[in-house]
Amino acid sequence: MSTRKNAAYNVAYRVFSLLLPLVTAPYLDRVVGKDGVGLYSGAWAWSEIFCLIGLLGLADYGVRTIAQARDDRAKLDRTFSGIWQMQLMVASFALLFWFGYVFLIAGEEKTIALHMTMMSVSCLCNFEWCLMGLDQFKSIALRNTFVKLAAAASAFIFVKSIDDLWIYGFVWSLATLIGNLSCALTLKGKVSYHRVSMKETLKHLRPCAVLFISVAAVSVYRKMDKIMVLYIAGKDQNGLYESAEKIVYCLSGFISAIGTVMMAKVSNLQEKGETEKIARNIDKSMNLIICMVSAMAFGLAAVAERFAPLFYEKAAASGVLMVPLGFTLIMIGFANVIRTQVVLPQKRDHILVKSVCSGAAVNLIVNACLIRSMGSMGAVVGTLAAELTVPVVQFIILRKELPYKRFMGYVLAYAVIGGIMMVCVRLVAGLLPVNNWVNLGIMTVTGVAVYGALCLGWWKVKGKGNVFN
Repeated sequence: MSTRKNAAYNVAYRVFSLLLPLVTAPYLDRVVGKDGVGLYSGAWAWSEIFCLIGLLGLADYGVRTIAQARDDRAKLDRTFSGIWQMQLMVASFALLFWFGYVFLIAGEEKTIALHMTMMSVSCLCNFEWCLMGLDQFKSIALRNTFVKLAAAASAFIFVKSIDDLWIYGFVWSLATLIGNLSCALTLKGKVSYHRVSMKETLKHLRPCAVLFISVAAVSVYRKMDKIMVLYIAGKDQNGLYESAEKIVYCLSGFISAIGTVMMAKVSNLQEKGETEKIARNIDKSMNLIICMVSAMAFGLAAVAERFAPLFYEKAAASGVLMVPLGFTLIMIGFANVIRTQVVLPQKRDHILVKSVCSGAAVNLIVNACLIRSMGSMGAVVGTLAAELTVPVVQFIILRKELPYKRFMGYVLAYAVIGGIMMVCVRLVAGLLPVNNWVNLGIMTVTGVAVYGALCLGWWKVKGKGNVFN
């Protein structure tokens, strides 16, 4: 399947996966309130941390290793078998530790956390890393879509008050497990499991563990933010932060989805030594990603304070948080291209570890200093600082190898276009004093038209054509 189709399927699926909880968010906000959302957010964050431990660094290592072995069936089967045996071993330990957390550590969120256990169980049979390495993005998208739709419907049917919050956690946890099991069926005929030696299994542990360091570091400023806000500033502030972050996280799904597809492609090209194709892919990807994320960041900044009161009944104040938080998308997009198309395919994992660990350290320091006095806004500042640190560290290490001057030209150009678009949208907003969905739609259409027209003009001047080609 072509790169464009794989990217389309993966983008559609990732965004769909993020949109469904987003669709249920206003309903959850109404029936359980900010305190309920904050409590659920804390429990879900803990669950995701244990899942990250259970999968170690497979989200990157597995995709890369399978992509590099997929042209040799014997090597592919041996590689898959060794990685899965390692996964079973690590995920089993993570599941035991999860039960330790639930029964010995968890506080007010204990009941909700217990009903999220299927999340940790699902780590035993998560084969997305293999399917993505084989370019089977369509299978993942189609099989999981039905499962997640059923989960969303169940949430609307069964969750009626804060006493039903555990049902919400259980539904999404079970959906994750069923989705993983259904995707496992797709592997039949494409790869075979053969028991391999412990030596063959353990050889994957070290490189996977190295990448897990970066996964854990990212978790610090993606998951620990909510945990720190919950315990330092309270459920109310965590509910606001969760509501704002959910919107931004949904938009970032475009970035990670395209990055995963390109990592599999570039890893395969790297194995074949096709350096010229890789260089062209990197340049085109950077142009496309920066174009997309700038539109999202400046567009969200233009409409956030009008969007939040319409979307969230009890978390309208989250719009103030969305404005600065949205600009992390530009930093995330820039760093993602370097990570998925330079660092990981070349197996220079130490660069990824250094950059994200630096970001995590900055995030923890800023959070510790600001959350107590600024509440959820302190976590926003911490996230901005962390996401900026990652590409800066990458630049320091790779500045002599990559055309950063050209990349920064893309950032500047699309930032100017985005800034003009934001001003135009806010001018239109001034003519539409009543806040409703129709007026928000008019603002959005204005933003799309202005941004699109300016981009077309810039591409024509630069002779770049359409970046989506």
